[in-house]
Amino acid sequence: MTEDRTQNPSLSTPGERYGERLRTNSSAEQVQSRVMQAETRSLAMTFNDLTASGALPQAAAVILGARRRYITGEGKSAMYAGLLSADLSATLSNVFLIDGHALTPLTVLTDVRDKDLLIAFSLRRYRRETTKLGELFRAAGGKLVLVTDSDEAPLAPLADATIRVRTDSASYADSPTAMAAVCHLLSTLTTASAKGARRRLTIRDELATALDLYQPLAPDSRTPGPHTPDGDTTHPGVAEDGAHP
Repeated sequence: MTEDRTQNPSLSTPGERYGERLRTNSSAEQVQSRVMQAETRSLAMTFNDLTASGALPQAAAVILGARRRYITGEGKSAMYAGLLSADLSATLSNVFLIDGHALTPLTVLTDVRDKDLLIAFSLRRYRRETTKLGELFRAAGGKLVLVTDSDEAPLAPLADATIRVRTDSASYADSPTAMAAVCHLLSTLTTASAKGARRRLTIRDELATALDLYQPLAPDSRTPGPHTPDGDTTHPGVAEDGAHP
């Protein structure tokens, strides 16, 4: 049986996947079509898997039950960790991104309690830093939620909850589509059951206004003006029939 190039797990590096999946004689339209189809399939299969497993509600319950929530990921996974951290910190207290600068693994590991949680993003080729941090965090008594692409990931046996995401792709890079969707789903499920989430969001909105954080959008040029009924945007100096007055 021919191996599906979008799912071949033996293609572990971007260089290997480039040579196998991106042919020099393929047109841009052909590459676009293959990637779009693969992304659509990967996302649908991830949603089906998660619906069947119940992994997301389980992980959300573990997150809500924690006192402190630490989030980690290395390499490309650092982006997913940052995305989830940004969303969760808007509605939950004590959410900390382990970025290696403001907060390091060493600092976290010196004070792990049994109500602390580590959310680890660990995708192939499974960075050693993430695996070691997860192992030591778990050994210190903390809980672990793992977001990964395989049930055989190094941290899978230690996880209190595992969210498996399909990253199959027709590109040289593993797909980020389902990963971003899962971050969104997990933060939404957690927030929906979080006490004080509405209050925190309201306060954030008020503070954002007080700090003048966001640039206001320019008025829509098609917004009805005092002399332009119902959005009629007749250009000044041009009659409605297009002739100059």
